[in-house]
Amino acid sequence: MSKNQQSANAVQLDANMRIQQSGVNDLMWYTPLEHPFHIGGFGWLHEEGCYRRLPVGSGWNLPEAVDQLANCTAGGQIRFATDATALSVKIKLTGAANMYHMPATGQCGFDCYIGGPGEQVYYGTTVYDHKLTVYESVVFTNLERENRILTLNFPLYQGVEEVWVGLDRQAHIAPPPAYENSKKIIVYGTSITQGGCASRPGMTYTNILSRRINMEFLNLGFSGNGKGEPELAHILAEISAPACLILDYEANCVSTDLLQKTLPEFISIYREKHPLTPILVISRITNAKEKFQPQMAQDRADRKQIQIQTVEQRRALNDDYIYFCDGSKLLGEDAHECTVDGSHPTDLGFMRMADGLTPVLQRILAG
Repeated sequence: MSKNQQSANAVQLDANMRIQQSGVNDLMWYTPLEHPFHIGGFGWLHEEGCYRRLPVGSGWNLPEAVDQLANCTAGGQIRFATDATALSVKIKLTGAANMYHMPATGQCGFDCYIGGPGEQVYYGTTVYDHKLTVYESVVFTNLERENRILTLNFPLYQGVEEVWVGLDRQAHIAPPPAYENSKKIIVYGTSITQGGCASRPGMTYTNILSRRINMEFLNLGFSGNGKGEPELAHILAEISAPACLILDYEANCVSTDLLQKTLPEFISIYREKHPLTPILVISRITNAKEKFQPQMAQDRADRKQIQIQTVEQRRALNDDYIYFCDGSKLLGEDAHECTVDGSHPTDLGFMRMADGLTPVLQRILAG
């Protein structure tokens, strides 16, 4: 092989792509499970003490795949205030990065935002050897000592057994600002809901929405396996103080008949415990291949009509707190440029989804 034919190793050639060492050895390490840290996004954390999105022993017979995917930590957030000049994290994952179409930073990494509610600005993402399941990563060093509000977003497509937050020893820590209220926005859906295939955790649409609406979001997207099972409806109905239930699971329905069967039943089960909680039904975003496969487009149109009819039938029965959003409009006219594989959004796609959903959700929450 000639010199001109040698493969290029960008990590060696570009210093900006190398894993940086902190140079800060004198850190205090904290578990975010203790005060004054606040962890959001895990509905059963206080009872079970683990970073999991569904209860370990729910009493309902969960599909095996859903039970496994519940260990992925999509939507989890660590929030706190500090005047730290240095921040690092230590992470123990349940597995290594292994996806071909999603960066390890989105699957297994954390990212950091600085700022209070409505003013959060992205700062950085954990950088580590993606083959590892235990890693330490520098988030920042040598910042000015001033009070900041920090949010660390959990990985989207891997489980986290342990996380530790390292701050310089002179740092003070305080609780983050309170949410607008104690209610939760519950989002049930698919791989898209879970965050496939965002480049980093903060860019899945539920996390984007959480930066615009100061409430706790529970991301209950189950990749390929959120199919509207009645067992999940019962479990979601057990979550106290819901502000809104968002149903975004059409893309996981293997047939139009399955959606026709599951959607009315799912809503009816939930309504038994929460007759006045707003429910937002979202039809799926467009698939880039629909232009070349007319049956895909027809299936989506048929399933959208089922969702519209279901909402209208509920409203005809005096359910005034159920709404429909046409997901086919969320990505815009050039929707084919917004995914990594035709169906799973890139960061651009997730931002457009959040842009379309923000005013809808704000109106619903405003009553």
